[in-house]
Amino acid sequence: MSERAEKAMGTAERADVRGQGRTVRPDGEEDTAAQAPESPAARRRQRRIAALRAAERTLDRPAFLVTIRERLALLREEAPGLYDLDEAPDMYGDGIVEALEERIAGLLGKEAAAFFPTGTMAQQVALRVWAARTGDPAVALHALSHPEVHERKAFSEVSGLRPLRVTSEPRLPIADEVRDFAEPFGSLMLELPLRDAGFVLPTWEELCEVVAAAHARDAVVHFDGARLWETTVHFGRPLEEIAGLADSVYVSLYKSLAGFGGAALAGPRWLADEAKTWRHRYGGQVFQQFPTALSALAGLERELPRLPEYVTHARVVAAALREGFAAAGVPWARVHPEEPHTHEFQVWLPYDADVLSEAAIRQGEETRTLLFAGAWDAGGPGLSYTEVVVRAAGLEWTASDVKEAVAEFVARLNDEVRR
Repeated sequence: MSERAEKAMGTAERADVRGQGRTVRPDGEEDTAAQAPESPAARRRQRRIAALRAAERTLDRPAFLVTIRERLALLREEAPGLYDLDEAPDMYGDGIVEALEERIAGLLGKEAAAFFPTGTMAQQVALRVWAARTGDPAVALHALSHPEVHERKAFSEVSGLRPLRVTSEPRLPIADEVRDFAEPFGSLMLELPLRDAGFVLPTWEELCEVVAAAHARDAVVHFDGARLWETTVHFGRPLEEIAGLADSVYVSLYKSLAGFGGAALAGPRWLADEAKTWRHRYGGQVFQQFPTALSALAGLERELPRLPEYVTHARVVAAALREGFAAAGVPWARVHPEEPHTHEFQVWLPYDADVLSEAAIRQGEETRTLLFAGAWDAGGPGLSYTEVVVRAAGLEWTASDVKEAVAEFVARLNDEVRR
């Protein structure tokens, strides 16, 4: 579940890849910019956010939904141990920004890293630089990958790249698909985890095979690792080893880490140097970024060590959700993946999205417990899904707490169905 933080990335809409016929934002939220201010969808979203802010219990309490004063107070509390605050602020990428770049390069086991204001810019630059090196602007990727779904064709419209869809299956590409793909390509981009397929990951062996298949074709491998920080539990490998498979890696500094924004591109030093040149050309050479850099350093200290705990507990929550829906007599329910690969996953139910949204909001308003804080989206006739995120607030929930909340939710769901 995510709100204004991801929406601040821009106004990119989700492509209608599932035939949903609804305009939504990169986080799966309805695009309220396209709605009348008093439309039912806009009012429902406002109620949901109000319910989340007022909730005493929720699985995730996003930092970006608190006030500016509260965000600044937390950063002020954490900042003294993160960087020498008596140093001069950064100017055009030096100082604290360089320190952040070095920290991220070390975590990912790469020679160097370059800070970017957005992941969209970072990945365009990375793949543009690789295209110049390989002499091939074609980028092989998944049909549900972020550039294909959320960036308004930026690869082709802005960067002169040619995306090639390797597969549209709800999983990462497999080695045979990469090895036998009919067209040549200079780069293979793998989104880890693949968010729009349910935050799914391949096995470690499958990932190694896919990378080897691309390299056998003399293609480079770039990881869209917006949420790569979350993958260590599933792969059973340290972050450095996971990132080491790829020629370059992009990571987000706010999705998993709860920073103010920003992204980083890591790889060979020459790549980082060229990327900084293109960062300037793309308009990303921001005068001062010390608040964002500080918040990213805070996220690396506070959130990164806790992500494995979130992933482990997400599996407890997912199992309790399945058992709770079965006990409540819901005719069909699915948690996807059945055992979450990260601390984020999908829940699918056989009801219209508006009915599910109303039941979820009413539960929050009436009980101060908000089980499903994200938007519900249509996945087909009479079938809808939402994304569930388990972070620090969710660690307080036992399996029994989850089942009790499911029962309360289903009672309100049945009320909505009878109306």
